[in-house]
Amino acid sequence: MVSRHPSIGFRQSFEQFREAGKGWNHKRVKRVYREMKLNIRRRAKRRLPERVKQPLVVPTEINHTWSIDFISDSLVDGRKFRILNVMDDFNRESLALEADTSLPALRVIRALEKIIKTKGKPKYLRTDNGPEFISYLLRQWCILNNIIILYIQPGRPMQNAYVERKNGSLRRELLNAYLFDSLREVRIMCEEWRVYYNTERPHKALKYLTPVKYAEQYYRSPIADQPLYPQTANENTLKIKESRLVDKILEKPMPEKSKTPVSN
Repeated sequence: MVSRHPSIGFRQSFEQFREAGKGWNHKRVKRVYREMKLNIRRRAKRRLPERVKQPLVVPTEINHTWSIDFISDSLVDGRKFRILNVMDDFNRESLALEADTSLPALRVIRALEKIIKTKGKPKYLRTDNGPEFISYLLRQWCILNNIIILYIQPGRPMQNAYVERKNGSLRRELLNAYLFDSLREVRIMCEEWRVYYNTERPHKALKYLTPVKYAEQYYRSPIADQPLYPQTANENTLKIKESRLVDKILEKPMPEKSKTPVSN
């Protein structure tokens, strides 16, 4: 029975024995089951280390932080496919839309290396805790390239809000608007949409400029030559400086001590 159906397990085996009229005790059957080493191996759930909440800030330069994520859809014939979405948090530029039926860690590394050849290397990668992103291969590749991975907390997609917002635009404007017959069609239309997103589509968070024009205007302005402090996601500049706080404390006049003698 077990040789024909190796995945049925002890409980199903015992119930079939009982239906067949065997009067064996379940303890005896389980002892023989274990002695024959028929136990089904269960994959232990991989425990994630504790993730520290990282502030979602607006970088002040290109290639400071890249956000990456996956978005899934299906073809007309029902086959599933995934799209690797990579963007630069500074100007919301879409760096890559890699589509395929399977995108393991090696494929993610290959896509990132392709971007680095033309755009340069980022300082940080912001990702969720998907198996492709927590894999040993990707982590070792980041260490070799001096790239720090910022993992969001499980169940907190809002901590990767920039790429999640772009996922919504991609699904609303492309994936939900068209039916795809093949992966080749998906790749062609994703690349066309990516170029449109970067060069023609105005972005509200960039004061209705395209990502390319926003980067061009920023680096032409004199502000780009001045050191800036990172801005939070709600565009409030972090104005706290330790040196100024110390100066304000020193400049504040100390209250004069009372010269009135204290009577006993």
